[in-house]
Amino acid sequence: MRPTLPRCVINPTYLAQRTRASENWTDAKARVRKSYREWLRASPEIQTMYSLNMPVSSIRTKVREQFERHRYVNQLKVVDVLLFQSHAEYQETLNYWKQLNHVMKYFRKEENPQVSLPKNFVSGFLEGRN
Repeated sequence: MRPTLPRCVINPTYLAQRTRASENWTDAKARVRKSYREWLRASPEIQTMYSLNMPVSSIRTKVREQFERHRYVNQLKVVDVLLFQSHAEYQETLNYWKQLNHVMKYFRKEENPQVSLPKNFVSGFLEGRN
């Protein structure tokens, strides 16, 4: 008898959720906290999946920065869209649908402080950047 090898099953519905609108601000805040905690809990797995050469604490710090960017949003519909986008990113990241450069774009400043985005279109064009 030949030993059976474990199969890598691709499940496109892994981590899938139905999109829904928040009923009120209390519901929205609870959903944001849940999303934030999911990202924090997945940080060690993200580090190993993508073989990131950085500590888990820096990944968690970057997650916090991304959530803090939208701290003062005061429209419920905007919060719902941001939650949808956050979960889509989460699903794509943990399903390994991203490449390493897609994950590393969040760490561009930490990766190399000398490399920065061009200040305007013309200077970027002359440097050969998009």
